[in-house]
Amino acid sequence: MKKTSWIVGLALAGTLGAATAADIKGDAQAGAQKNAMCIGCHGIPGYHASFPRVYKVPMISGQKADYIAAALTAYRKGDRRHPSMRGIAGSLSDQDIADLAAYYSQHGHSDTAAAPPDAALPSALQDKLAICVTCHGANFSTPTTPGAPRLAGQHADYLAVAMRNYQAPGAMVGNNNAIMAPMVKDLQPADIRAIADYLGGLPGELHTIPESRLRR
Repeated sequence: MKKTSWIVGLALAGTLGAATAADIKGDAQAGAQKNAMCIGCHGIPGYHASFPRVYKVPMISGQKADYIAAALTAYRKGDRRHPSMRGIAGSLSDQDIADLAAYYSQHGHSDTAAAPPDAALPSALQDKLAICVTCHGANFSTPTTPGAPRLAGQHADYLAVAMRNYQAPGAMVGNNNAIMAPMVKDLQPADIRAIADYLGGLPGELHTIPESRLRR
Protein backbone atom coordinates (compact mmCIF):
# COMPACT_ATOMS: atom_id res chain seq x y z
CA MET A 1 0.00 0.00 0.00
CA LYS A 2 2.86 2.37 0.83
CA LYS A 3 4.48 1.76 -2.56
CA THR A 4 1.18 2.48 -4.34
CA SER A 5 0.73 5.74 -2.44
CA TRP A 6 4.29 6.75 -3.20
CA ILE A 7 3.87 6.10 -6.94
CA VAL A 8 0.60 8.03 -7.03
CA GLY A 9 2.29 10.89 -5.20
CA LEU A 10 5.07 11.04 -7.76
CA ALA A 11 2.58 11.07 -10.61
CA LEU A 12 0.60 13.90 -9.01
CA ALA A 13 3.78 15.89 -8.39
CA GLY A 14 4.72 15.56 -12.05
CA THR A 15 1.23 16.59 -13.12
CA LEU A 16 1.33 19.73 -10.99
CA GLY A 17 4.71 20.70 -12.42
CA ALA A 18 3.49 20.13 -15.95
CA ALA A 19 0.42 22.29 -15.37
CA THR A 20 2.63 25.28 -14.56
CA ALA A 21 4.77 24.75 -17.67
CA ALA A 22 1.62 24.41 -19.78
CA ASP A 23 0.91 28.13 -19.30
CA ILE A 24 3.54 28.81 -21.98
CA LYS A 25 2.82 27.31 -25.39
CA GLY A 26 5.73 26.16 -27.50
CA ASP A 27 6.01 27.04 -31.20
CA ALA A 28 7.92 24.42 -33.18
CA GLN A 29 8.58 26.80 -36.08
CA ALA A 30 10.06 29.33 -33.69
CA GLY A 31 12.13 26.57 -32.11
CA ALA A 32 13.61 25.71 -35.51
CA GLN A 33 15.10 29.22 -35.57
CA LYS A 34 16.49 28.98 -32.03
CA ASN A 35 18.39 25.68 -32.09
CA ALA A 36 21.73 26.92 -33.46
CA MET A 37 23.42 26.06 -30.15
CA CYS A 38 21.84 22.59 -30.14
CA ILE A 39 22.76 21.25 -33.57
CA GLY A 40 26.52 21.39 -32.98
CA CYS A 41 26.14 18.33 -30.75
CA HIS A 42 22.62 16.93 -31.08
CA GLY A 43 22.49 17.35 -34.87
CA ILE A 44 25.57 15.21 -35.60
CA PRO A 45 25.01 11.42 -35.66
CA GLY A 46 27.46 9.63 -33.39
CA TYR A 47 28.81 12.83 -31.86
CA HIS A 48 30.61 12.28 -28.55
CA ALA A 49 30.78 14.61 -25.60
CA SER A 50 34.39 14.88 -24.46
CA PHE A 51 34.15 16.69 -21.12
CA PRO A 52 34.07 15.70 -18.35
CA ARG A 53 33.15 12.21 -19.60
CA VAL A 54 33.23 10.71 -23.08
CA TYR A 55 29.86 9.40 -24.31
CA LYS A 56 27.48 9.83 -27.22
CA VAL A 57 25.29 12.88 -26.68
CA PRO A 58 21.65 11.89 -26.25
CA MET A 59 19.22 11.70 -29.13
CA ILE A 60 16.56 14.37 -28.61
CA SER A 61 14.63 14.38 -31.90
CA GLY A 62 11.37 12.60 -31.13
CA GLN A 63 11.77 13.05 -27.38
CA LYS A 64 8.77 14.24 -25.35
CA ALA A 65 8.34 18.00 -25.20
CA ASP A 66 7.58 18.09 -21.48
CA TYR A 67 10.78 16.18 -20.71
CA ILE A 68 12.94 18.45 -22.90
CA ALA A 69 11.43 21.49 -21.22
CA ALA A 70 11.95 20.01 -17.76
CA ALA A 71 15.57 19.09 -18.55
CA LEU A 72 16.45 22.53 -19.93
CA THR A 73 14.79 24.18 -16.94
CA ALA A 74 16.79 21.96 -14.57
CA TYR A 75 20.03 22.89 -16.36
CA ARG A 76 19.11 26.58 -16.09
CA LYS A 77 18.37 26.25 -12.36
CA GLY A 78 21.50 24.24 -11.69
CA ASP A 79 19.70 21.04 -10.66
CA ARG A 80 21.52 19.51 -13.63
CA ARG A 81 25.13 20.56 -13.51
CA HIS A 82 26.73 19.78 -16.87
CA PRO A 83 28.87 22.89 -17.53
CA SER A 84 28.12 23.24 -21.26
CA MET A 85 24.41 22.56 -20.97
CA ARG A 86 24.02 24.82 -17.97
CA GLY A 87 25.68 27.65 -19.87
CA ILE A 88 23.40 27.17 -22.87
CA ALA A 89 20.21 26.80 -20.83
CA GLY A 90 21.11 29.85 -18.79
CA SER A 91 20.66 32.01 -21.89
CA LEU A 92 17.16 30.69 -22.62
CA SER A 93 13.87 32.26 -21.63
CA ASP A 94 10.83 30.20 -20.68
CA GLN A 95 9.46 30.82 -24.17
CA ASP A 96 12.73 29.71 -25.78
CA ILE A 97 12.62 26.48 -23.80
CA ALA A 98 9.00 25.83 -24.77
CA ASP A 99 9.75 26.51 -28.44
CA LEU A 100 12.81 24.21 -28.52
CA ALA A 101 10.89 21.48 -26.73
CA ALA A 102 8.04 21.73 -29.25
CA TYR A 103 10.49 21.63 -32.15
CA TYR A 104 12.47 18.59 -31.05
CA SER A 105 9.40 16.63 -29.97
CA GLN A 106 8.12 16.88 -33.57
CA HIS A 107 11.51 16.58 -35.28
CA GLY A 108 11.55 13.18 -36.96
CA HIS A 109 8.55 11.99 -34.96
CA SER A 110 5.50 10.60 -36.74
CA ASP A 111 2.14 10.38 -34.99
CA THR A 112 1.17 7.60 -37.36
CA ALA A 113 4.09 5.35 -36.41
CA ALA A 114 3.14 2.31 -34.39
CA ALA A 115 4.33 2.37 -30.78
CA PRO A 116 7.10 -0.10 -29.97
CA PRO A 117 5.80 -3.33 -28.41
CA ASP A 118 5.83 -3.83 -24.67
CA ALA A 119 9.31 -4.78 -23.53
CA ALA A 120 9.74 -8.08 -21.69
CA LEU A 121 12.04 -7.45 -18.74
CA PRO A 122 15.01 -9.84 -18.54
CA SER A 123 14.77 -11.96 -15.41
CA ALA A 124 18.09 -10.59 -14.16
CA LEU A 125 16.73 -7.02 -14.29
CA GLN A 126 13.12 -7.48 -13.26
CA ASP A 127 13.66 -6.39 -9.66
CA LYS A 128 15.53 -3.28 -10.82
CA LEU A 129 13.30 -2.21 -13.72
CA ALA A 130 9.79 -3.28 -12.72
CA ILE A 131 8.96 0.02 -11.01
CA CYS A 132 10.45 2.02 -13.92
CA VAL A 133 7.57 1.12 -16.22
CA THR A 134 5.26 3.09 -13.93
CA CYS A 135 6.69 6.34 -15.31
CA HIS A 136 8.49 5.37 -18.52
CA GLY A 137 5.85 2.99 -19.91
CA ALA A 138 5.85 -0.75 -20.43
CA ASN A 139 7.93 -0.33 -23.60
CA PHE A 140 10.07 2.52 -22.21
CA SER A 141 8.98 4.66 -25.18
CA THR A 142 5.50 5.79 -24.09
CA PRO A 143 5.93 7.48 -20.69
CA THR A 144 2.83 7.71 -18.53
CA THR A 145 4.08 10.44 -16.19
CA PRO A 146 4.50 14.08 -17.31
CA GLY A 147 8.16 15.00 -17.52
CA ALA A 148 9.43 11.42 -17.88
CA PRO A 149 11.57 10.80 -20.99
CA ARG A 150 11.52 8.14 -23.64
CA LEU A 151 14.40 5.76 -22.91
CA ALA A 152 14.04 3.00 -25.50
CA GLY A 153 16.77 3.08 -28.11
CA GLN A 154 18.70 5.89 -26.42
CA HIS A 155 22.51 5.62 -26.52
CA ALA A 156 23.51 3.11 -23.85
CA ASP A 157 26.64 5.00 -22.83
CA TYR A 158 24.60 8.16 -22.27
CA LEU A 159 22.04 6.26 -20.19
CA ALA A 160 24.84 4.85 -18.04
CA VAL A 161 26.31 8.32 -17.50
CA ALA A 162 22.87 9.71 -16.64
CA MET A 163 22.32 7.05 -13.96
CA ARG A 164 25.73 7.78 -12.45
CA ASN A 165 24.92 11.49 -12.48
CA TYR A 166 21.73 10.86 -10.51
CA GLN A 167 23.82 8.95 -7.95
CA ALA A 168 26.05 11.99 -7.37
CA PRO A 169 23.89 15.14 -7.53
CA GLY A 170 26.66 17.34 -6.14
CA ALA A 171 29.28 16.32 -8.69
CA MET A 172 30.38 18.51 -11.61
CA VAL A 173 27.83 16.79 -13.86
CA GLY A 174 25.43 15.64 -11.13
CA ASN A 175 21.67 15.59 -11.55
CA ASN A 176 19.61 16.60 -8.53
CA ASN A 177 16.29 14.79 -8.94
CA ALA A 178 14.21 13.64 -5.99
CA ILE A 179 12.47 10.92 -8.01
CA MET A 180 15.46 9.38 -9.76
CA ALA A 181 17.96 9.56 -6.88
CA PRO A 182 16.36 6.78 -4.79
CA MET A 183 15.79 4.68 -7.92
CA VAL A 184 19.49 4.49 -8.78
CA LYS A 185 21.01 4.91 -5.32
CA ASP A 186 21.89 1.24 -4.81
CA LEU A 187 22.76 0.31 -8.39
CA GLN A 188 26.23 -1.18 -8.83
CA PRO A 189 28.35 -0.46 -11.92
CA ALA A 190 27.42 -3.85 -13.39
CA ASP A 191 23.72 -3.10 -12.83
CA ILE A 192 24.05 0.26 -14.58
CA ARG A 193 25.79 -1.29 -17.58
CA ALA A 194 23.18 -4.05 -17.88
CA ILE A 195 20.22 -1.64 -17.62
CA ALA A 196 21.75 0.82 -20.08
CA ASP A 197 22.53 -1.92 -22.60
CA TYR A 198 19.00 -3.33 -22.30
CA LEU A 199 17.24 0.02 -22.72
CA GLY A 200 19.57 1.11 -25.51
CA GLY A 201 18.80 -2.06 -27.45
CA LEU A 202 15.02 -1.59 -27.44
CA PRO A 203 13.12 -0.25 -30.46
CA GLY A 204 12.22 3.38 -29.93
CA GLU A 205 11.29 6.71 -31.45
CA LEU A 206 14.44 8.72 -30.76
CA HIS A 207 16.71 9.92 -33.56
CA THR A 208 19.68 12.09 -34.36
CA ILE A 209 18.82 13.98 -37.53
CA PRO A 210 21.67 15.81 -39.28
CA GLU A 211 21.11 19.55 -39.44
CA SER A 212 23.04 22.16 -41.34
CA ARG A 213 24.70 24.95 -39.41
CA LEU A 214 23.96 27.28 -42.33
CA ARG A 215 20.88 29.48 -41.93
CA ARG A 216 19.06 31.27 -44.67
